[in-house]
Amino acid sequence: MLVVSTIADLRRALARAPRPVGLVPTMGYLHEGHASLVRRARRECAFVTASIFVNPTQFGPAEDLAKYPRDLPRDLAMLEREGTDLVFTPSPEDIYPKGFDTWVDVGAMTKRLEGEVRPGHFRGVTTVVLKLFNEFRAERAYFGQKDAQQVLVVKRMAADLDTGTEVVVCPTVREPDGLAMSSRNTYLKPEERKAATVLYRSLCHAQELCSGGERNAETLRRAVRDVLATEPRARVQYVSIADQATLEELDRVDQPALVSMAVLVGATRLIDNILL
Repeated sequence: MLVVSTIADLRRALARAPRPVGLVPTMGYLHEGHASLVRRARRECAFVTASIFVNPTQFGPAEDLAKYPRDLPRDLAMLEREGTDLVFTPSPEDIYPKGFDTWVDVGAMTKRLEGEVRPGHFRGVTTVVLKLFNEFRAERAYFGQKDAQQVLVVKRMAADLDTGTEVVVCPTVREPDGLAMSSRNTYLKPEERKAATVLYRSLCHAQELCSGGERNAETLRRAVRDVLATEPRARVQYVSIADQATLEELDRVDQPALVSMAVLVGATRLIDNILL
């Protein structure tokens, strides 16, 4: 496995790579969810690449950039075990050199949900993802469904700007008790870790009600909130039942819908979603 840290070295390595190229963009501190993306890329691509970069521009001033978990040797060992061919580990100065002043701003979809709670977040995400797409020129890039809004925003950006990279969405990987795998789960204290399972329970409750015939979106939102309210350590930021493609809130679930949420468990902010 080749590890490169500069754009010049990345370009030289990719010039010799067989096609198609698959890219797994990450912020590191990898878990089984990331490994599943690499395995999917390995099945579908001749050359599998990953990036590890904690992107400062997608963190707000009061967010957890400084304490975001990092363990590069552990991450590289996992990627090598999964058969990754090349890993790109740039510094912030490589991605945002002095004088950098160009940003990618996707429209209405980024103003809702995560975009409303975290202003500027998606501008940072789409800018760094476009830079990675431009440098790797990968035929496919692999993302997890857990970050459902991010996936939709990146797909919109890739289509609108003709990147030529197909955005492949892979299922959320969960712990045995249903908690969606996330690098931030490491922040949870033992009692908070138990409490965090309420997110998935509330999503499953909405899915059960919908399968049973409930179509009123506000009734389903209230049902999700009622389950979340049973856990005193959980503080809800938002619960959404929205159109799966546009993220516009629904009155009735008569079309494919995304149930999503952001919940603080202790000091840890967790997101999760499920499709109806």
